[in-house]
Amino acid sequence: MIPVSLSLPGILSALGRGPEQTLAGLLAGDTRGMVAEPAPLGGGMFTVGRVAGELPPIPPALARHDSRNNRLLMAAVEQLAPQIEELRRRHERSRIGIVLGTSTSGVAEGEAALRAWKNAGALPPGFHYEQMEIGDPAVFLARLLELQGPAYTISTACSSGAKALVSASKMLQAGICDAVLTGAVDSLCALTLCGFASLESVSPQLCRPLSRTRNGINIGEGAALFVMTRGEGPVMLLGAGESSDAHHLSAPHPQGLGAELAMREALAGAGLAPGAVDYLNLHATATPKNDVVEAHAVARVFLDGIAVSGTKALTGHALGAAGALEAAFCHLMLAAGDGRIAPHVWDGDADPELPALDIVTPGRRFARSAGRALMSNSFAFGGNNVCLILGDPR
Repeated sequence: MIPVSLSLPGILSALGRGPEQTLAGLLAGDTRGMVAEPAPLGGGMFTVGRVAGELPPIPPALARHDSRNNRLLMAAVEQLAPQIEELRRRHERSRIGIVLGTSTSGVAEGEAALRAWKNAGALPPGFHYEQMEIGDPAVFLARLLELQGPAYTISTACSSGAKALVSASKMLQAGICDAVLTGAVDSLCALTLCGFASLESVSPQLCRPLSRTRNGINIGEGAALFVMTRGEGPVMLLGAGESSDAHHLSAPHPQGLGAELAMREALAGAGLAPGAVDYLNLHATATPKNDVVEAHAVARVFLDGIAVSGTKALTGHALGAAGALEAAFCHLMLAAGDGRIAPHVWDGDADPELPALDIVTPGRRFARSAGRALMSNSFAFGGNNVCLILGDPR
């Protein structure tokens, strides 16, 4: 396997903007970006992970792509401007690809257009169908950066962002591209908030992954974007595992067989034994079924234990962007100088039905400063499972 490396990410979420602010909030277990908002269709309050502040405007020439989703993506792209400019100097634009993940795209703009149609009998002047197409983020980014390589968007619900990184690495392995911009973006909208509420999967309070009292997810938004290239770098994508257990439209396989398979395939792809992995960022949605299934699968794979934490209490579950955001969290921990690990934020009320996991507490550090490997799980509707392993150069 040809090694592939990942640049420092362009990133924004409820934790803040940019690698420095994100890492500080991550290590501090900062939940201040999680805010209470009225439910879109009434009936109470939702706690959500919303990106605060203004987002960059879409250039007038690309107004047909104007959506909050693409503005989030643009805010991540701007952080990578020097790296992208260097890519365009070094490579033909036809050799630079784009692979992104999303589950919402510009659905919020579609919702606003339907409200306008209902109230005024016409769609608003600035609305274009392209805004809400699932494939629009990659099309927008290719046009924004004037790139001519393969550009496409993956939408496999909550595994989209992780699958985008896997697909980007395959394009590099196959020699189709010399570099790929890859990651994911998702934005808050009524469709996902109300959809998960209808499944009785949303918690009105801050979510509590792994807790006996957990009662659902918080939805979030954000973007994470990397430059992925062949060759060694400070942070590598060491391995990846994918599976599809197709047990149920929305419920995970009760024994977590697909989740377990994805973790084992990632280990095999990286050539690592379970004991060589230093940390696992859990999918940890704080729903009753997900957490019990994932915890048992992790306990079967890591018989001697592994340091674990879930980070969705800090950002909300960013759905299609979650896998890329959480891979970015692993990247930031690897690149940081002091070796601290993201703590698990919850109420500390352990569920006796779950196996005892090695849950990270504040201030904990990696046992070693080199040769580390960090795993990240992303599990989606339909049993679509992805596991990534990032690490130091081997």
